[in-house]
Amino acid sequence: MPRKGCGLFKNILSVVPTRLMLDVATMLKAIHASGDLAAAMEKTKAVCIKLKGLKLKEAVRKIQESIGGTFTYYAFPREHRVRIRTNNAPERIMREIRRRTRVVGAFPDGHSALMLCAARLRHVAGTQWGTKRYLNMDLLREQDLDKALELAEAI
Repeated sequence: MPRKGCGLFKNILSVVPTRLMLDVATMLKAIHASGDLAAAMEKTKAVCIKLKGLKLKEAVRKIQESIGGTFTYYAFPREHRVRIRTNNAPERIMREIRRRTRVVGAFPDGHSALMLCAARLRHVAGTQWGTKRYLNMDLLREQDLDKALELAEAI
C-alpha cells in the first residue's frame, strides 16, 4: 500500500477492498498531482464518479468530507507545494533519532532517552543540516505583496 498522504489515504483505503487498493491509491495521488486547485477539484469529482461506479460509496463519502482540507497547500507558491504537502523534513529528523536510539537498545529510564533525543536535535540544529532553508520566504513575501496590491486596487 502506498505511503503518500498517510492520514487521508489510510482513512479512505480502510473501506476499500484489498484488490482495489492500488487503483484507488493511484486515483488519490492523481488528485494531488493536479496543477491548481480548480483542476484538483475537477479530478476529485471524476474520482468520486468512478468510485461510485465501483460501488465504493463509503470511500466516496470519506473523500467528499475530508479532501478539501488537504488542498490548503494550493494557497502557497508552486515552488513550496511539494515541501508543504509532504512531511519529509520531520520524517528525516525522526529517522535520525530512531537510528540513534536503536543503537542503545534499552534505556535505564525515560530521562536518558530524552537526553539522547535532545542531544541529537541540538546537533541537527547546530550543524549545516539545521541551517538549510527549507522554503524560500521571498516567494511568500512577494505573494503577500501581490495580494495587498489586489486589495488596494479593489478599493
